[in-house]
Amino acid sequence: MKIGAVVDEDGNLTPLDAGQNIAIIFEGKVRSLSNPGYGIPHGGKELAMDVILKNKVDAVVVRQGFLCPCSYKMSFGKLKYLYTKHDNINELLSDESSIPKSLLDELEPNTYAEEHHHSSNVHLNLPKV
Repeated sequence: MKIGAVVDEDGNLTPLDAGQNIAIIFEGKVRSLSNPGYGIPHGGKELAMDVILKNKVDAVVVRQGFLCPCSYKMSFGKLKYLYTKHDNINELLSDESSIPKSLLDELEPNTYAEEHHHSSNVHLNLPKV
């Protein structure tokens, strides 16, 4: 099974736009690619997902906030989601036996939903109709 994950320079698993590298894990070996979406607040997750999909992975490592609605839509039906409790790629690799039971075909919407920063003190002065 080929797995994609986004990691920082220390191998910590990160959201798609927050890690410098995309790790492609296959048969116990890790190939590292530069993440074109790193540090890009709007569209970075989609850029990273595009690289992951082009590498024909079977699954992508996720946790809450790792994907956005667009990157989820891009990937849905094309791969599985490896939902992990691990923080680091080495921890994930050392717990390889848990991978098959952690694979999901789809995610709950709150896993990939983006936070909206609305102020609760906003009052709209709309004209009455």
